[in-house]
Amino acid sequence: MREKELRRSMSVFPIGTVMKLTDLSARQIRYYEEQELIHPERSEGNRRMYSLNDIDVLLEIKDYLSDGLNMAGIKRVYEMKKAEEQTVKEKKPLTDKDVRRIFYDEILSQGGLNQQHPYQPKGPRL
Repeated sequence: MREKELRRSMSVFPIGTVMKLTDLSARQIRYYEEQELIHPERSEGNRRMYSLNDIDVLLEIKDYLSDGLNMAGIKRVYEMKKAEEQTVKEKKPLTDKDVRRIFYDEILSQGGLNQQHPYQPKGPRL
């Protein structure tokens, strides 16, 4: 994790500061936590501590609400974002063999050549 992201994810703000920064009530902030849209950490004294990332999410939620989106819609937006992030994490980088295969396919399609592909198994295609 980069240092910038590490700092943004550090939970250092108490709820009073978050209330001032977001212009939300404590009840609203706790409600968004109950809806699992934010995940504040707890201090040793069991106080909620928020990160800059949590504050960004709260401000996004405010924007979505002002745009007319309801809570179900907002939750769906964040589910889709999470699924997209997971897909990106799971996506494997291209290997040299993959790049050669793609390049070879492109050359064949541009040149109109019909040769046996060296990166495909021999035999009939299914």
